[in-house]
Amino acid sequence: MNRSLRAQAIDFAAHMRRRWYLYLPVFAIWAFAYTRLFIDPTPRVPVLFNWTGSLPYRVAWLQHGEHPLQRGEFVIFSFAGEARTAYPGLDGQPFFKVVRGLPGDVVTVSGRTVSVNGVVVGTAKAQAFDRRPLEPIAPTVIPPGHYYVQGTGPDSFDSRYRSSGLVRAEQVLGTVVPLF
Repeated sequence: MNRSLRAQAIDFAAHMRRRWYLYLPVFAIWAFAYTRLFIDPTPRVPVLFNWTGSLPYRVAWLQHGEHPLQRGEFVIFSFAGEARTAYPGLDGQPFFKVVRGLPGDVVTVSGRTVSVNGVVVGTAKAQAFDRRPLEPIAPTVIPPGHYYVQGTGPDSFDSRYRSSGLVRAEQVLGTVVPLF
């Protein structure tokens, strides 16, 4: 015999009250994840976790503060590329990448191969994970206040792509020291 849905809900609520200590961490993690994804994705603690394959590091230390960025430096920035229209969840999300191009550097594209100052930095894939086409970045001279950033993995979504583009200095949240 099936009990009513109301009776089951009352029993479950009583169970949760008795074992609140088990549910509290779960709800706290969900609340943190919801806030991070939908309200404010800005990192608030200096320890960062990289869940993607864009860089070989999984844990890093964030150093806030402005200073001129150097080639090879790891940065975290707030995403503001064109891809936000197709993927609204990317808007403002923190991305962890390496600075490969500085203001004044020349970005060239041959086919899908992207170079900065004549040095090949990567190949742009033809399509995203969901089969949407990806266009490589247009050849350009990096303007003042902008940076070319890139991950080390072949699937990294970075400045190789027009829909990601160059990163403005005001998007940079800080530099990052990879821990492991």
